[in-house]
Amino acid sequence: MKATLQMSDLGLLHYYLGLEVTQSTDGITLGQSAYAAKILQNAGLAGCNPSFIPMEPRLKLSKKSSAPAVDATAYRSIVGSLRYLVNTRPDLAYSVGYVSRFMEEPTTEHLAAVKRVLRYVAGTLDYGCHYTRKKDARLVGFSDSDLAGDIDTRKSTTGVVFFLGNNIITWQSQKQKVVALSSCEAEYIAGTTAACQGVWLARLLGELKGKQEGAIKINIDNESAIQLSKNPVFHDRSKHIDVRFHFIRECVEEGRVCVASIGTTEQLADIMTKALARERFCELRTKLGLVKLKQKCKA
Repeated sequence: MKATLQMSDLGLLHYYLGLEVTQSTDGITLGQSAYAAKILQNAGLAGCNPSFIPMEPRLKLSKKSSAPAVDATAYRSIVGSLRYLVNTRPDLAYSVGYVSRFMEEPTTEHLAAVKRVLRYVAGTLDYGCHYTRKKDARLVGFSDSDLAGDIDTRKSTTGVVFFLGNNIITWQSQKQKVVALSSCEAEYIAGTTAACQGVWLARLLGELKGKQEGAIKINIDNESAIQLSKNPVFHDRSKHIDVRFHFIRECVEEGRVCVASIGTTEQLADIMTKALARERFCELRTKLGLVKLKQKCKA
């Protein structure tokens, strides 16, 4: 490109749209500590007492809250800023997604939950994703779901995480579009979401590498959902499920997706579906590849 266009070589990438990039022989780290500090300052919480987890376990909020209303514009501004922070902080995906559901008419209860998230951000300003190089890294996904976690609509939350080798490359925490009648159905819908994401990622990696990726492995911790994805027979528990959610069956039959069973303790997407206790949350945060960047850079 230099031979054709006038260009300046500015060296390695260090900062881009709020993303702080550090490249070394040890790997690449991505963080947003300066952006996170700015969010705290704009919210008036600079120097606040930190929290160890972003959301209280088993916390349930409703749109029909009877608590006093708060400034909706300020609430949306803070939550919108936090959503951009999720680009390098998968540990915030569920909590930020949850408080995003109340942007229309936020109350003091909803604002208290947002402030809890901000206090957690204050205690983890220097955290971000660390990426290492590995030859022949495989694409592996994790799919999970809660059951009827939304108390207003009784819809479940889908959690999807994909790794390339040991490096997390994409994550998603999203309320499902339909009401699931069982945990099997909720997990099955989540698995279909993971399959769609995995097929796209495999196609993208194939274009970058110049060779087709093999079957994508998706780990699910619900045996009934796994059997449902492999069995083309419709019965009382599955015949009512929308046709679009049976996409995972086609992927399994064609060999594009391989569904595997794992234990609940090994389900890394669990952090995307519910608010967890401190010990479990910190364990999954570490397994996702989040590190304290300044300490990692010194190492």
